[in-house]
Amino acid sequence: MFDIALNLTSSQFDKDREQVLQRAQEAGVNGMLLLASDLAESQHVCDLAAQWPQLCYATAGVHPHDAKSVSVDDISQLKPLLAQTQVVAVGECGLDFNRDFSPRPQQLAIFEAQLALAAELNMPVVMHERDAHQAFIDIVKRWRDQLPGAVLHCFTSDQQALKACLDLDLYIGITGWVCDERRGLDLQQRVREIPSQRLLLETDAPYLLPRDLRPKPKSRRNEPCYLGHIYQRVAELRQQPLTDLTRQVADNAARLFQLPSY
Repeated sequence: MFDIALNLTSSQFDKDREQVLQRAQEAGVNGMLLLASDLAESQHVCDLAAQWPQLCYATAGVHPHDAKSVSVDDISQLKPLLAQTQVVAVGECGLDFNRDFSPRPQQLAIFEAQLALAAELNMPVVMHERDAHQAFIDIVKRWRDQLPGAVLHCFTSDQQALKACLDLDLYIGITGWVCDERRGLDLQQRVREIPSQRLLLETDAPYLLPRDLRPKPKSRRNEPCYLGHIYQRVAELRQQPLTDLTRQVADNAARLFQLPSY
């Protein structure tokens, strides 16, 4: 199994980072993508991924929450990191009009600058969008033909948003949100509508611990070792054999991030 979204630099993992990766491997996770959210973290995840080759890969990019901390010219500082073999995508980049931690015009500019860099380097993109659907689609549409691939990770939106993303040939990342019996009901329907060749799964750990884990973990911290639970739930919702789902998602991750076959 491949986890396309792990926030391994989180302070929640400071005391047992190596053990977290060991538990993930023991649970059948043999590939993990470490997400970056700013320039400093991009270097950090690059270094972490280098410590666990063939298991961990990294992104380099600026999250919309951190767009306020950089200029468009600063985005070029990502180039040396994106040249490292363990760094396989630009991101996590995008738009977040829910919290507006960065001014919207700055978010738009920094997102577009990263798409331009990905196009220049012919690299895939890991994207974030929250309450900014139309602006997000408008920007991605301008760049999509120049990108080798792109995924909207942690998708939780409605049917219209899903269709717009699929029309742009985006991959769709699904988290443990789909296991939430309160907030995840709509997503449970949407996950049935995603074409098999466009589906990716993720934990987004340490966030979004699946609510239906049994026995319930003592800690609310999510870990990549719980990825198999998300696979199982998605397979049930799609009425698809788990082995078929696992192979398809692994193939999708390998194709998007140009990795060895998983």
